[in-house]
Amino acid sequence: MKVSPIEKFGNYAILIAFSFLILSPLGSIIVAAFAPASAAAGREGPFHPENFVTAWTEGRFSQYMLTSVSVSALVLALTVLLSILSGYAFGTMKFRGQNVLFYLFLLGIMVPSEAIIIPLFFDLRSLGLTDTIWAVALPQVAQSVAFGTYWMRTYFRGVNPSITEAARVDGASPWRVLWSILVPMGRPAITTMIVLIFMWTWNEFLIPLVMSPTGGFRTAPLALALFQGQYTQGTALLAAAAVMVALPVVVLYFILQRHFIRGMLEGAVKE
Repeated sequence: MKVSPIEKFGNYAILIAFSFLILSPLGSIIVAAFAPASAAAGREGPFHPENFVTAWTEGRFSQYMLTSVSVSALVLALTVLLSILSGYAFGTMKFRGQNVLFYLFLLGIMVPSEAIIIPLFFDLRSLGLTDTIWAVALPQVAQSVAFGTYWMRTYFRGVNPSITEAARVDGASPWRVLWSILVPMGRPAITTMIVLIFMWTWNEFLIPLVMSPTGGFRTAPLALALFQGQYTQGTALLAAAAVMVALPVVVLYFILQRHFIRGMLEGAVKE
């Protein structure tokens, strides 16, 4: 269908307007991050990149960023592996109690963490896991596997059956079909799942707060909230800290955005 110049101009005008509305708050935070942190700094000029160094040092973000990276890596590794295996089972196999088990997985998506965080804390404390990386990571693995199973099941059910049948005729085992054929084909869906789970894990606030009462395993968003309490008036340092905390998610999205968008368009509509 041929699009007239007026329609094309209108489409671009609408996209530019909405982009401005969405990006303007982000731009204001970035501008504030380079603003003077005090009146004395304002006399030295309007541009102060040293705010990032000051926020990084005074907020001890090196420690908290390392904790966030460790927790996110652990959650991603376990979640991606378990989600691929469970999604493959639910999407390609038939076994007794399949629907009941799948709906049990879906409960993990529907039940908020606020509803189970207190009994979960006492359970993990009785096992001696509180104030460890496992106490912060394992509850998030459980939540993410629920979504990952649903997501990967949708992908595996959308794969053309003739592909797997041809592989089985050639003598490929179910394990080989999964890792040699279906996983490489599902790279966009897996990449989308990785980006979403990393974003949710990185931004998680409640679980690190409750599961690490001594603060030994505080993550970056939790540290940002504590830093905000110290600098209620210092908006420049607070904005610099917010930019640093959000930067890993933004960088990961820009690196994987092509696969992410493709996975969202393909994987989400195959159910």
